[in-house]
Amino acid sequence: MDPLTHTATGLFLGRAGLNRFSSQAPWILVLAANAPDIDIVTLLGGQLNYLNYHRHLTHSLIALPVIAFLPVLLVRLFTRRPFRWLGGYAISLIAAGSHLLLDYTNVYGIRWFLPFSYRWYHLDITSLGDLWIWAVFLLALAGPVLARLVNSEIGAASKNSGAGFAVFALLFLLAYDSGRAVLHSRAVAALESRMYAGAAPVRIAAIPGPVNPLIWRGLVETHDSYDVATVNLLEEFDPSRGIIFYKAEPSPAIQAANQTPEFRDFFNFSQFPIERTMPVAGPEEATRVEAIDMRFGTPAQPAFVAAALINQRLQPTRAWFTFRP
Repeated sequence: MDPLTHTATGLFLGRAGLNRFSSQAPWILVLAANAPDIDIVTLLGGQLNYLNYHRHLTHSLIALPVIAFLPVLLVRLFTRRPFRWLGGYAISLIAAGSHLLLDYTNVYGIRWFLPFSYRWYHLDITSLGDLWIWAVFLLALAGPVLARLVNSEIGAASKNSGAGFAVFALLFLLAYDSGRAVLHSRAVAALESRMYAGAAPVRIAAIPGPVNPLIWRGLVETHDSYDVATVNLLEEFDPSRGIIFYKAEPSPAIQAANQTPEFRDFFNFSQFPIERTMPVAGPEEATRVEAIDMRFGTPAQPAFVAAALINQRLQPTRAWFTFRP
């Protein structure tokens, strides 16, 4: 999920009751709720490096106790007030764990069992940033402020700590994700029940959008193509309205590109890759090979792209990865 959602979740956990376990709880919870994303420093090594190490060990179960300890240590270094190590560490574990659970709900996913297994786990029920979660969280953040303003205007004593709003926000998040899971299963069932250009689906994915929980981006892989179709749960699903992208034949240029480190790393991440080739004008008359992750883009609107230039001798002269070309 996005940093705003993680940060607000940490705040709400504190207001809902975890603040009583440490006098420095608000700082610990906010830092811990974002701590696994410390891997953003890997972006300094380039986009491919970030692809390899984002949601890597910092998002695994084995590293969770260490990641949760870092916010506690950091807050302790900058405070002179009495400090309860056990209480601070316990709430930090909860907040850091909330980060992993939230990331698990979206299509990017996490790898729970690194370094023993590199398998990606993802529920595909929320987008990386969800409008409804933002709206309710903003309301829960603004609620205590508005309540204090109203009380000051009428001269009433204000004792609103925001606990009620925080509990409401957390319960909404749980109910919303549960509802999204039900809707996701319905979208998956609609995709699985159809044929696509006379072919049965090999794999499918129902990808959520940031606004309407009833509309999903259907991604269907068959033996020789991908079909991208909108699934509106209020309507009968019609697969003929989808856009078909045919897979390229494994040409020598594609095979040469697939041997580069950039393409190998990309295939370790991508779960629905599609490749294409195109000629490149120039003295070498090279061939450009691209591999695109269909979860995040299409050949018409590419995203998460590994690319390579292959010369006439079938040698890669350049290879790279980019999130947005």
